[in-house]
Amino acid sequence: MGAHQLLRHIAAGQDGMVTLGQALRAGLTRDQIRQLHRSGRWQRLLRGCFVPEAELSDSTRRRARIRAAVMSLGPGAFAVLDSALELHGIAGLRRSAQVHVSVPVERPRPQRSLVPWLTVHQVTVGPGDIVTVAGIPATSPLHTVSDVILRVDRYPAVSVLDSALNQGRINPAHLAAIPNLIRGRRGAVMARACLAEADGRAQSPLETRSRLRCVDGGVPPDTLQLEVRDNDGYLLGIGDLGWRGPRLIAEADGRDAHGTPEAAYADRRRQNRLVNAGWTILRFTWQDTLHPTYIPKTVRQAIAVAVARRR
Repeated sequence: MGAHQLLRHIAAGQDGMVTLGQALRAGLTRDQIRQLHRSGRWQRLLRGCFVPEAELSDSTRRRARIRAAVMSLGPGAFAVLDSALELHGIAGLRRSAQVHVSVPVERPRPQRSLVPWLTVHQVTVGPGDIVTVAGIPATSPLHTVSDVILRVDRYPAVSVLDSALNQGRINPAHLAAIPNLIRGRRGAVMARACLAEADGRAQSPLETRSRLRCVDGGVPPDTLQLEVRDNDGYLLGIGDLGWRGPRLIAEADGRDAHGTPEAAYADRRRQNRLVNAGWTILRFTWQDTLHPTYIPKTVRQAIAVAVARRR
């Protein structure tokens, strides 16, 4: 296997990046590496970390930057906050190009960032608070979620909690432990309130935001992931948010889950089955959640129509 082929193989397991040491061990010289960088064939992420001959997707590039930052900051460095959240696959925050990495508290923190997209922290951790995700040290899901919800507003905080529960990254016992972990820290009062609103049945941040809009508007759903069956027990469909009395379902139409033609066809067939069974279906998008009154007003109107029909 030639040097370039070997490095492509290594990069495939490291989010598209290789280190200077790996390139040297593969057989390239420092002069060859410098030439590859100057020619634009290799992109340098940080000192000693390169992306060789590959165009990376946005998500892969973010992970490559996280990996490069942790490696460049030396032994004991680990991903924290948004970056650790992304490594764990927990949704709820708007994706950012900024990378967050901590160095041990006993080491001096760099006086200035190595690159504009890197923020270096010094986070205090205890035994078991650091785990490895795809070879990258990061704070554990519980520690990460606890840190993040102290720093963000209610909607993203509840979205993060919902996602972590839904993905199985934390469980109800972890949720119950968070108040002790955040006691006395800035933002703890609001964060504790968010814990009470967490619901792991929500399958996306859009579902969480839609639910919170309904709660704030005085029309909270009876349940989430409502199963609707016919008289023979056949499953007609599952609704994201459900109101059993007025036979109303609200669907959160995210781009990822509903953006393909196949998903659109499946949604239409399911909706037809539910409508024929006497259910009203509302559909909301991310844009709808940006208007505080739109979703609850629409739900309230649909409930009123359903009640009027029964009279």
